[in-house]
Amino acid sequence: MAHYDLAIIGSGSGNSLITEFWDNKKVAIIDAGIFGGTCLNVGCIPTKMFVYPAALAASVAEAKRLGVSMSFAGADWPAMRDRIFGRIDAISEAGKNYRANELENVTLYAEHVSFVSSHELRTASGASITAEKIVIAAGSRAVLPQAPGINLPGVHTSDTIMRLERLPQRLVILGGGYIASEFAAVFSALGSEVTQVNRSSALMRGQDADISAAFTKAATTRWGVELNAALSSITREGEVLSIHLERDGQSLILEADVVLVATGRTPNTDGLGVSELGFDMRADGSLVVDDYQRILADGAVVEGLFGLGDVANTQQLKHVANREARVVINNLENPESLRTMDRRAVPAAVFSNPQIAYVGATEEQARAEHGDRVLSVVQPYGSTAYGWAMEDEEGIVKLLAHRDTGLLLGAHIMGHEASLLIQPLIQAMYSGMDVNTMARGPFWIHPALSEVVENALLALGMSPCANDPL
Repeated sequence: MAHYDLAIIGSGSGNSLITEFWDNKKVAIIDAGIFGGTCLNVGCIPTKMFVYPAALAASVAEAKRLGVSMSFAGADWPAMRDRIFGRIDAISEAGKNYRANELENVTLYAEHVSFVSSHELRTASGASITAEKIVIAAGSRAVLPQAPGINLPGVHTSDTIMRLERLPQRLVILGGGYIASEFAAVFSALGSEVTQVNRSSALMRGQDADISAAFTKAATTRWGVELNAALSSITREGEVLSIHLERDGQSLILEADVVLVATGRTPNTDGLGVSELGFDMRADGSLVVDDYQRILADGAVVEGLFGLGDVANTQQLKHVANREARVVINNLENPESLRTMDRRAVPAAVFSNPQIAYVGATEEQARAEHGDRVLSVVQPYGSTAYGWAMEDEEGIVKLLAHRDTGLLLGAHIMGHEASLLIQPLIQAMYSGMDVNTMARGPFWIHPALSEVVENALLALGMSPCANDPL
């Protein structure tokens, strides 16, 4: 039986826990998957490395509306893929080699483990590992619906779709969330005939209702969208996949070369044996942790055990996992001076076309909590000078504030560079700056696109602040 001072399950954000503090101590890092975790290998980083060239390709259509003659001659998919994974695979392999071979105090177990007791693990090969402290950072994986044909060749998840040998001529994407919508934008811009299929009546249903409706409308102008359609089965004849759907009791069949299943992700807790030990878990399978990222069982702290990332939160965001990792680093190394995880104003972005970015409550959530004390405004990109320059008819900024305090309750943006435009709103929510001070205090550059945020703040109709410089 091997004993360690620290055992880490997962090599994504968990990999960053091995600081100089552990140089003279024994550490085990355990991961049966690709070293480096979801974000590096199959998530945020490679997807955005596809998003950027896809955005360049999509700009041809935008230019035409503005009187600029440009053409798109096609995408060299193999070159694009190899450029991206030539870089990412090298980083993953270098990280694995460093942990496995260059650090004498670290042992890498490239296999699955499960809990025997709160401080003992057993590997798939039968080895026993005990540790004073254990961090569960095992991430999440793609969910496949239970349907005949779901495992046929040519049916992919986000883990495999980016490594296709060639760009598909016809692609059907199952799912209406952020993963499905990002890939729909990428493949349609690069030249595939894309159809996105969703069970409900709108795409991005987790967003504020106005954003969801606006995005659904925008998506239908860029690629095919089939709503209120449920998957029945997938069949294959030769190289052609037939996707059998049902809508309002009627059958619908789509044909494709490739199918992407992007219907959600689930935390990797089910194979760890954590439920058998009585660890507290949410309905989605994620671990419940306290404000210090400590794992709980029946509401009580399990001493020496921590959780972070997709396996221990509901947001499944890399920047949240990284923040949690910093909290865990402190709390592992300084048990006498614990730090809490600050979850104020957690933002996210969807890098589809158009982009979406958001922070805080949707209008439905805000009104459920604050009733008629909620102020709401929707400001079009096209109401600003830069919006005129773009001839933008889609982009919107939606802000929600409390009528009495003037504090932002939520911010939602859909449109060009939404992921950048939202940053000052995140900072305002985090710092507690009221919307009137934010609108009238600092200068806003004219005629930058950020004026749409300024105008949205002003349009909330708050009374001038006491130290109004105007």
